[in-house]
Amino acid sequence: MKKESVISRCGYVAIIGRPNVGKSTLLNAILGQKISITSHKPQTTRHRILGIKTIGAVQTIYVDTPGMHRQAKQAINRYMNRTALQVLADVDVVGFVVEGTYWTPEDEWILDKLKKITKPVILIVNKVDLVKPKAQLLPHLELLNKKMAFADIIPLSARKGENVPELENLIAKFLPEGPHFFPDDQLTDRNDRFLASEMIREKITRLVHEEVPYAATVEIEEFKEEEKLIRISAVIWLEREGQKAIVIGEGGKQLKDIGRRARLDMEKMFEQKVFLKLWVRVKENWSDDERALRSLGYEE
Repeated sequence: MKKESVISRCGYVAIIGRPNVGKSTLLNAILGQKISITSHKPQTTRHRILGIKTIGAVQTIYVDTPGMHRQAKQAINRYMNRTALQVLADVDVVGFVVEGTYWTPEDEWILDKLKKITKPVILIVNKVDLVKPKAQLLPHLELLNKKMAFADIIPLSARKGENVPELENLIAKFLPEGPHFFPDDQLTDRNDRFLASEMIREKITRLVHEEVPYAATVEIEEFKEEEKLIRISAVIWLEREGQKAIVIGEGGKQLKDIGRRARLDMEKMFEQKVFLKLWVRVKENWSDDERALRSLGYEE
């Protein structure tokens, strides 16, 4: 009996949504490894990040995008909106992530953008584990179903991994036939320097309060791989002199905590000992300066 040949599939999937709906948590849940940084603060993701997952003949390339918002007053917010919107032209499938039974003007604004594209759009209703009472969910899904001709609607919990495999199987059906674009064991297109900088920024976002995380970006000055050690030197750039004391903390305690936690994450990811040195410097109003953004690696 002749064995049927397995059809190879490969395609790009955009993960789109407003800030803080769990897009990065979803990508990490799909990959089974942390690639995109997360926190409870909105606008944590600033760059377009590829997460690559290959199972047998199917390679799915997920594009985690910055959260989109209507009122983009600063240069960095406009950059993040452009980054997210540009992805839509280059993907095969769109995963539009919303949060539980919430529907905001931001969600509606993104929906209007998605109505203009011809790609299949899957509505991903995340954080359903937090919906109370559960009876609210079904009528809300029926309401969402009327908003657009979605390719499908899938409720899930990225944090708990509930229904995530079902989402992956659903996406695979929409991927075009063709060869894989990346080696089957590759997880992301981002290099180790980028991942290191993001791990530091995540710790700032999680440990430092108020407006400071939004005024912080990280630049890797040195990434040197030795036989049994990786040496990393990084600068945390802030917008105002007064923010330095907050990030450094009393007696340098806050900065040491940021460095320690980031180093532990790096050692886990790189599977090697890491020596990490951090400096804190100021570049006035970098987030609203197009030239400064480019110099700090915010490229489209």
